[in-house]
Amino acid sequence: MTATSQPIPAQEVRPSAPGRLTGLFSQETVLAAIILGLAVIVGALNSRFLDPGNLRDILSNSSYIAVAAIGMTMVIITGNIDISVGSMIGLLATISGTLAVNAEPSGFPLWLSWVVPVIVGGLIGAVVGFLVAYLRIPAIVVTLGMMSILKGGLILWTGGAWIYNLPPDFQIAQKNLFGIPSPVYFMVILTILAALWMRYSATGRAIYAVGGNKEAARLSGISQRAVLMQVFIINGVMVGISSILFATQFTTIQSTVPPGLEMFIITASVVGGVSILGGVGTVIGSTLGAILIHVIPSAMTFANISAYWRQAVQGLLILITVLLDLVRRRRQAQARRL
Repeated sequence: MTATSQPIPAQEVRPSAPGRLTGLFSQETVLAAIILGLAVIVGALNSRFLDPGNLRDILSNSSYIAVAAIGMTMVIITGNIDISVGSMIGLLATISGTLAVNAEPSGFPLWLSWVVPVIVGGLIGAVVGFLVAYLRIPAIVVTLGMMSILKGGLILWTGGAWIYNLPPDFQIAQKNLFGIPSPVYFMVILTILAALWMRYSATGRAIYAVGGNKEAARLSGISQRAVLMQVFIINGVMVGISSILFATQFTTIQSTVPPGLEMFIITASVVGGVSILGGVGTVIGSTLGAILIHVIPSAMTFANISAYWRQAVQGLLILITVLLDLVRRRRQAQARRL
């Protein structure tokens, strides 16, 4: 499957992050400055916030959200959205834990408990992609239906039971290398690979083209259907990897859908600078957004601010980001008319 029928001029679909007026004021730079600023301010109020153990916990807890946000970023850049990712993570984590518990009694290798959820995630993404790309059903309708199917199916299958007796070798997220939790390596490596692929590959540039101007993309020889199929499959694969990091961070797994998880993933992407109108954003920004939404509640705790403000702050971040994106687009439209 290929996204293009002819080479795409790089200048026509070169990605640019929201607010990227200059390198100094790029969305990624602003987010990094906010994270560092919070660390300095809260660290001055309570030095325990800067304890290496707390910083490791923040990064580790951000990792599975950031990995899922990589796929979500690509989906939103094409002008679509996937609200089923939380249910997918709950289902795939349960599949992973069930396979891990039954690996030794059944005689199959433990690594299947990591591989199967990624494959299933990709297959679910392919189904969603087919319905959106070829049957032209709006993504929000398809993923809303998929969310209900997965959530209901998971409850019928497990009854919300807990999975115990997970083998120690299964716990990838609890491993450390050079004092850094393994999920952080997943987050960093996948973010770098995805950022390079999005920026320099023909398919990556086609994703921006489809989201930015569908008609121009079509005239450039880009197959919108192929691009959407690839994006939703990649999204499913990233959700599969995220589910492994989610499932292996504890010694037990509850076979339910984590409440509000899809909102955290979408928030990470939007706060990271991905335009809800499509065509703009970067996976580096979404990863920084995932870190920020975990820094904020930790900072609030160490600053003795009520945790009830967390959702209010999260909603405020989304509104501010969306408003800034709309203002930026309006200014660009005015500049093109001059």
